[in-house]
Amino acid sequence: MSKQVAVILSGCGVQDGSEIYETTLTLLRLDQLGIGHRCFAPDIMQHHVIDHRSGEVVEGEARNVLTESARLARGNIAPLDELDVEEFDAVILPGGFGAAKNLSNFAEAGSDMEPLPELVEALAPFYQARKPIGLMCIAPALVPKLLGPGIAVTIGHDPGISGAISSMGGLHRSCGVEDIVVDFENRVVTTPAYMLATRIGEAATGIFKLVERIDELMDL
Repeated sequence: MSKQVAVILSGCGVQDGSEIYETTLTLLRLDQLGIGHRCFAPDIMQHHVIDHRSGEVVEGEARNVLTESARLARGNIAPLDELDVEEFDAVILPGGFGAAKNLSNFAEAGSDMEPLPELVEALAPFYQARKPIGLMCIAPALVPKLLGPGIAVTIGHDPGISGAISSMGGLHRSCGVEDIVVDFENRVVTTPAYMLATRIGEAATGIFKLVERIDELMDL
């Protein structure tokens, strides 16, 4: 496997970490294409813990983002501050509300949000080196503060979130669940995934297209 992609996770579970299906589909398509990968996550405490049966916050419980992300990566994971851009050809961020709660404070602050400094430090070298960056679900909302203004992204067509992206200087493009938005100039690829998906098959179509386009961009 000559190509290598870093996958950045934010916990385990749609409500307080990385979306499990989105992460699994990303890793599956990378493997099917013969692309190597390594998962990374910040070694920080989660914003909070959600009971995924009730949707309620679990009071008094604390979990570590790296430890929880290791569940998705089957233990093959490293702290985000160990991510070396020289070892990878691209980077992908699956969605899930961990992106808006652990990798940033978007869930609370909206357009006044700030991304996790460690995430900015990890992604800036990829952007500067023009290595492809893929984001899905809610994660594209971070792009204006992560990479800079004027980059075209999609979260589907939610008016509140698309408006927040625009107010931060981003360019939102409406998109169906099974499609992608590609900013060729900035080498950023996004897809709505479970911002719109009602079935895993719907999410898979867009996520597979994203991974395939990242694969193509790594050759350019």
